[in-house]
Amino acid sequence: MGLEVTQLACGRMHTMAYVGSTGRLYSFGLGGNGQLGSNGTKNCNSPTTVEGPFVPFAGNSGLEEEQCYVVQSITAGGDQAFALACKLQGAPKPLDFREAPQHRQILCLSNEIIDTWSQIPSGAKLSPDVSRDIHKVFSSAACLNGSFLHSNHFYCNSRNPGVDIGEARAAFYRLGQTVNKDVLQMIYKSMTETLLKALPQSPPDIEALRLYLLLPLLHFFDQGTCAQFVEVPGHLGCRLTKLEGAAGKIIEIWLSHEVYRDLYHRLLHAYKHIAVMVITKLRTVDTVEAVSLQGDLNYSLKVLERLNRVNSQHDIVPHEHFYISEINGTVDIKRDYLMWLQQTRGYNNLPADAEGRQEEDIYFCSFPFVFDAQAKTELLQTDAFLQMQLAVEEVQARNFQSLFLPIDPVNPYLVLIVSRENLVQDTLNQLMKQASADLKKPLKVIFIGEEAIDAGGLKKEFFLLIIREVMDPKFGMFRHYEETQSVWFHDRSFEESSMFFLIGVLCGLAIYNSTIIDLHFPLALYKKLMKRNVTLDDLKQMEPDVGRGLEQLLCYSGDDFEDVFCLNFTIACEYYGSIETVELIKDGNNITVTKENREEYVNAYVEHVLNKSVQNQFDAFGTGFHKVCGGKVLELFHPKELMAMVCGNENYDWDELEKNVEYKGVYHKNHPTIQMFWEVFHQMTLEEKKKFLLFLTGCDKIPILGMKALKMYIQPTMGGDSFLPAAHTCFNLLDLPMYKSREVLRIKLMQAIENTSGFGLV
Repeated sequence: MGLEVTQLACGRMHTMAYVGSTGRLYSFGLGGNGQLGSNGTKNCNSPTTVEGPFVPFAGNSGLEEEQCYVVQSITAGGDQAFALACKLQGAPKPLDFREAPQHRQILCLSNEIIDTWSQIPSGAKLSPDVSRDIHKVFSSAACLNGSFLHSNHFYCNSRNPGVDIGEARAAFYRLGQTVNKDVLQMIYKSMTETLLKALPQSPPDIEALRLYLLLPLLHFFDQGTCAQFVEVPGHLGCRLTKLEGAAGKIIEIWLSHEVYRDLYHRLLHAYKHIAVMVITKLRTVDTVEAVSLQGDLNYSLKVLERLNRVNSQHDIVPHEHFYISEINGTVDIKRDYLMWLQQTRGYNNLPADAEGRQEEDIYFCSFPFVFDAQAKTELLQTDAFLQMQLAVEEVQARNFQSLFLPIDPVNPYLVLIVSRENLVQDTLNQLMKQASADLKKPLKVIFIGEEAIDAGGLKKEFFLLIIREVMDPKFGMFRHYEETQSVWFHDRSFEESSMFFLIGVLCGLAIYNSTIIDLHFPLALYKKLMKRNVTLDDLKQMEPDVGRGLEQLLCYSGDDFEDVFCLNFTIACEYYGSIETVELIKDGNNITVTKENREEYVNAYVEHVLNKSVQNQFDAFGTGFHKVCGGKVLELFHPKELMAMVCGNENYDWDELEKNVEYKGVYHKNHPTIQMFWEVFHQMTLEEKKKFLLFLTGCDKIPILGMKALKMYIQPTMGGDSFLPAAHTCFNLLDLPMYKSREVLRIKLMQAIENTSGFGLV
């Protein structure tokens, strides 16, 4: 019928409905006692008009005005039905059940109420009515859930909480600015003593979750005051982390929406601030107080964990925003990692409480997203030391036994003896024979025919040389993408899987031996190593043009989709100069891409390029990598952090580089040549500075710890204006002649960095 009912009344087994726009009265259900008003006793399964001189409030039906009646209200009960009507002339407006009478509503917050409270003068005593209303609202979840509602709040769901977040934010800001502190104190008391303690773990309905969006807008969550009123975010954080099942997921979905990003940031800053406050206090308090602070730390970390889960799916903020640098120097990270390992392996023997439950200790490794680069590096070094120590102890035990038994002694180091002429094959032959425990030993490299002792320089040179060798296009192991300077596995490589295994092992060895290697894999590789799904964004990072094309396909709204794109479920691949068509799904050549299945096509495209077509190559690579870096420690890293551990990052701080230089010979920071060098260097473009890094270190990226972890050396050399600067890449050592002018220095330095073959080994 499409008519809006404005009044509804139900009897025992019949219903009356009134439509205000037409003035008509309808009934349906059982009519055995004449309760349907149809002048009979028949039942009616669908709404039927009740005959009568009824007209709408703002009109007539052509009858004489004296004969027109307006239905004011309807009532039903048992087997009876009543309609109260009055003549049109002078008739009051009929009841509209969609407009609930104000006196029958619960008290909810509004701009008028907020303005009344916020304008109470400083020092004025609150009236009993104001005190009662403040307590009523802020001690009742129902009152808050009914506040600041959108007109479409009846359709509350995971996409629509039904809250006008902008209006609520502005109103709560004004409330927080009130000069009468009794108002704020009354709100605080009502929330902490009544409201927050009564919130259920399983809310009765999705509408009961709205207050989780409203309460963080209060001034108690401002960065400057959340420490002062920690009990409010504390109680809310406890309830938020204990939400069960669908309720918790709904909150996470709401927080991921664009319109609630400001709310997301407030929660992140508030609970991170509380965590920092607790961690800082732990430095100075005694054991008893430290135990009492564990609860605050626990809920703050768990709220951050929930926020991090949302962020990992929607990339709301960079993952570095979760870092808590105060952990460094306060928390014993090594002990935390070891205790966490014991807990995850079921070795914790914790006392049970009165109800038989075990109270678990808090380990920061359970919340690895709070660890910054320095902490993550220490974790990795701890794991490396632990693994290497186990390997060394096993070796020492065997060596001790060899004194009494015919057992060959074993070297406590992983020693690779290689020749420069046959570097790849020598390395592969020796690594294939090593057990996983042996690969975790400290690495030492010996080049056949050379007397140099590996104090770190040879190891770095080894990685530089072998990575350059195996990544050479002549092997055909990888596809090279010029636009992004990245590489990906070649799905038709002629090399055996052992070569991909070798590169995986080399990546793992580089991490365990704190050496950056010049690999140009995209982030997708590290996501796959950590068993995370790859997406269109990962393909776009590697092939921007292809990624943008697929995005345009997904966003195209025209009706001529098939005529414009003319696609089927295939992909054109280039193999050594020839083009082949590969089906993305079974019989894909005969399946047209349409508006309806285009998302399936894009998913199949991404799946083919990043997963399906290179499965064998990646499996071999992953086997090699995990043979060195397998274990629990890998779970603590973000894919971007793992990527930075392997090949460095681009968080350049050139002033820090200058501060961290060590000068040799007659050079010092005030030497004329050194001053000219830094003047020239700081005038370079970013790309030129990156080329200098490549020239000096063999890689244009820096360690995950930043420039402070990059030690550079500059020493004088003979030759003057006739010679170019030279780099000892394995030691980050720059040979810098004493040039007579800044211009000559600039020209010679640019010639050196522009004409290096890429590694600049001396």
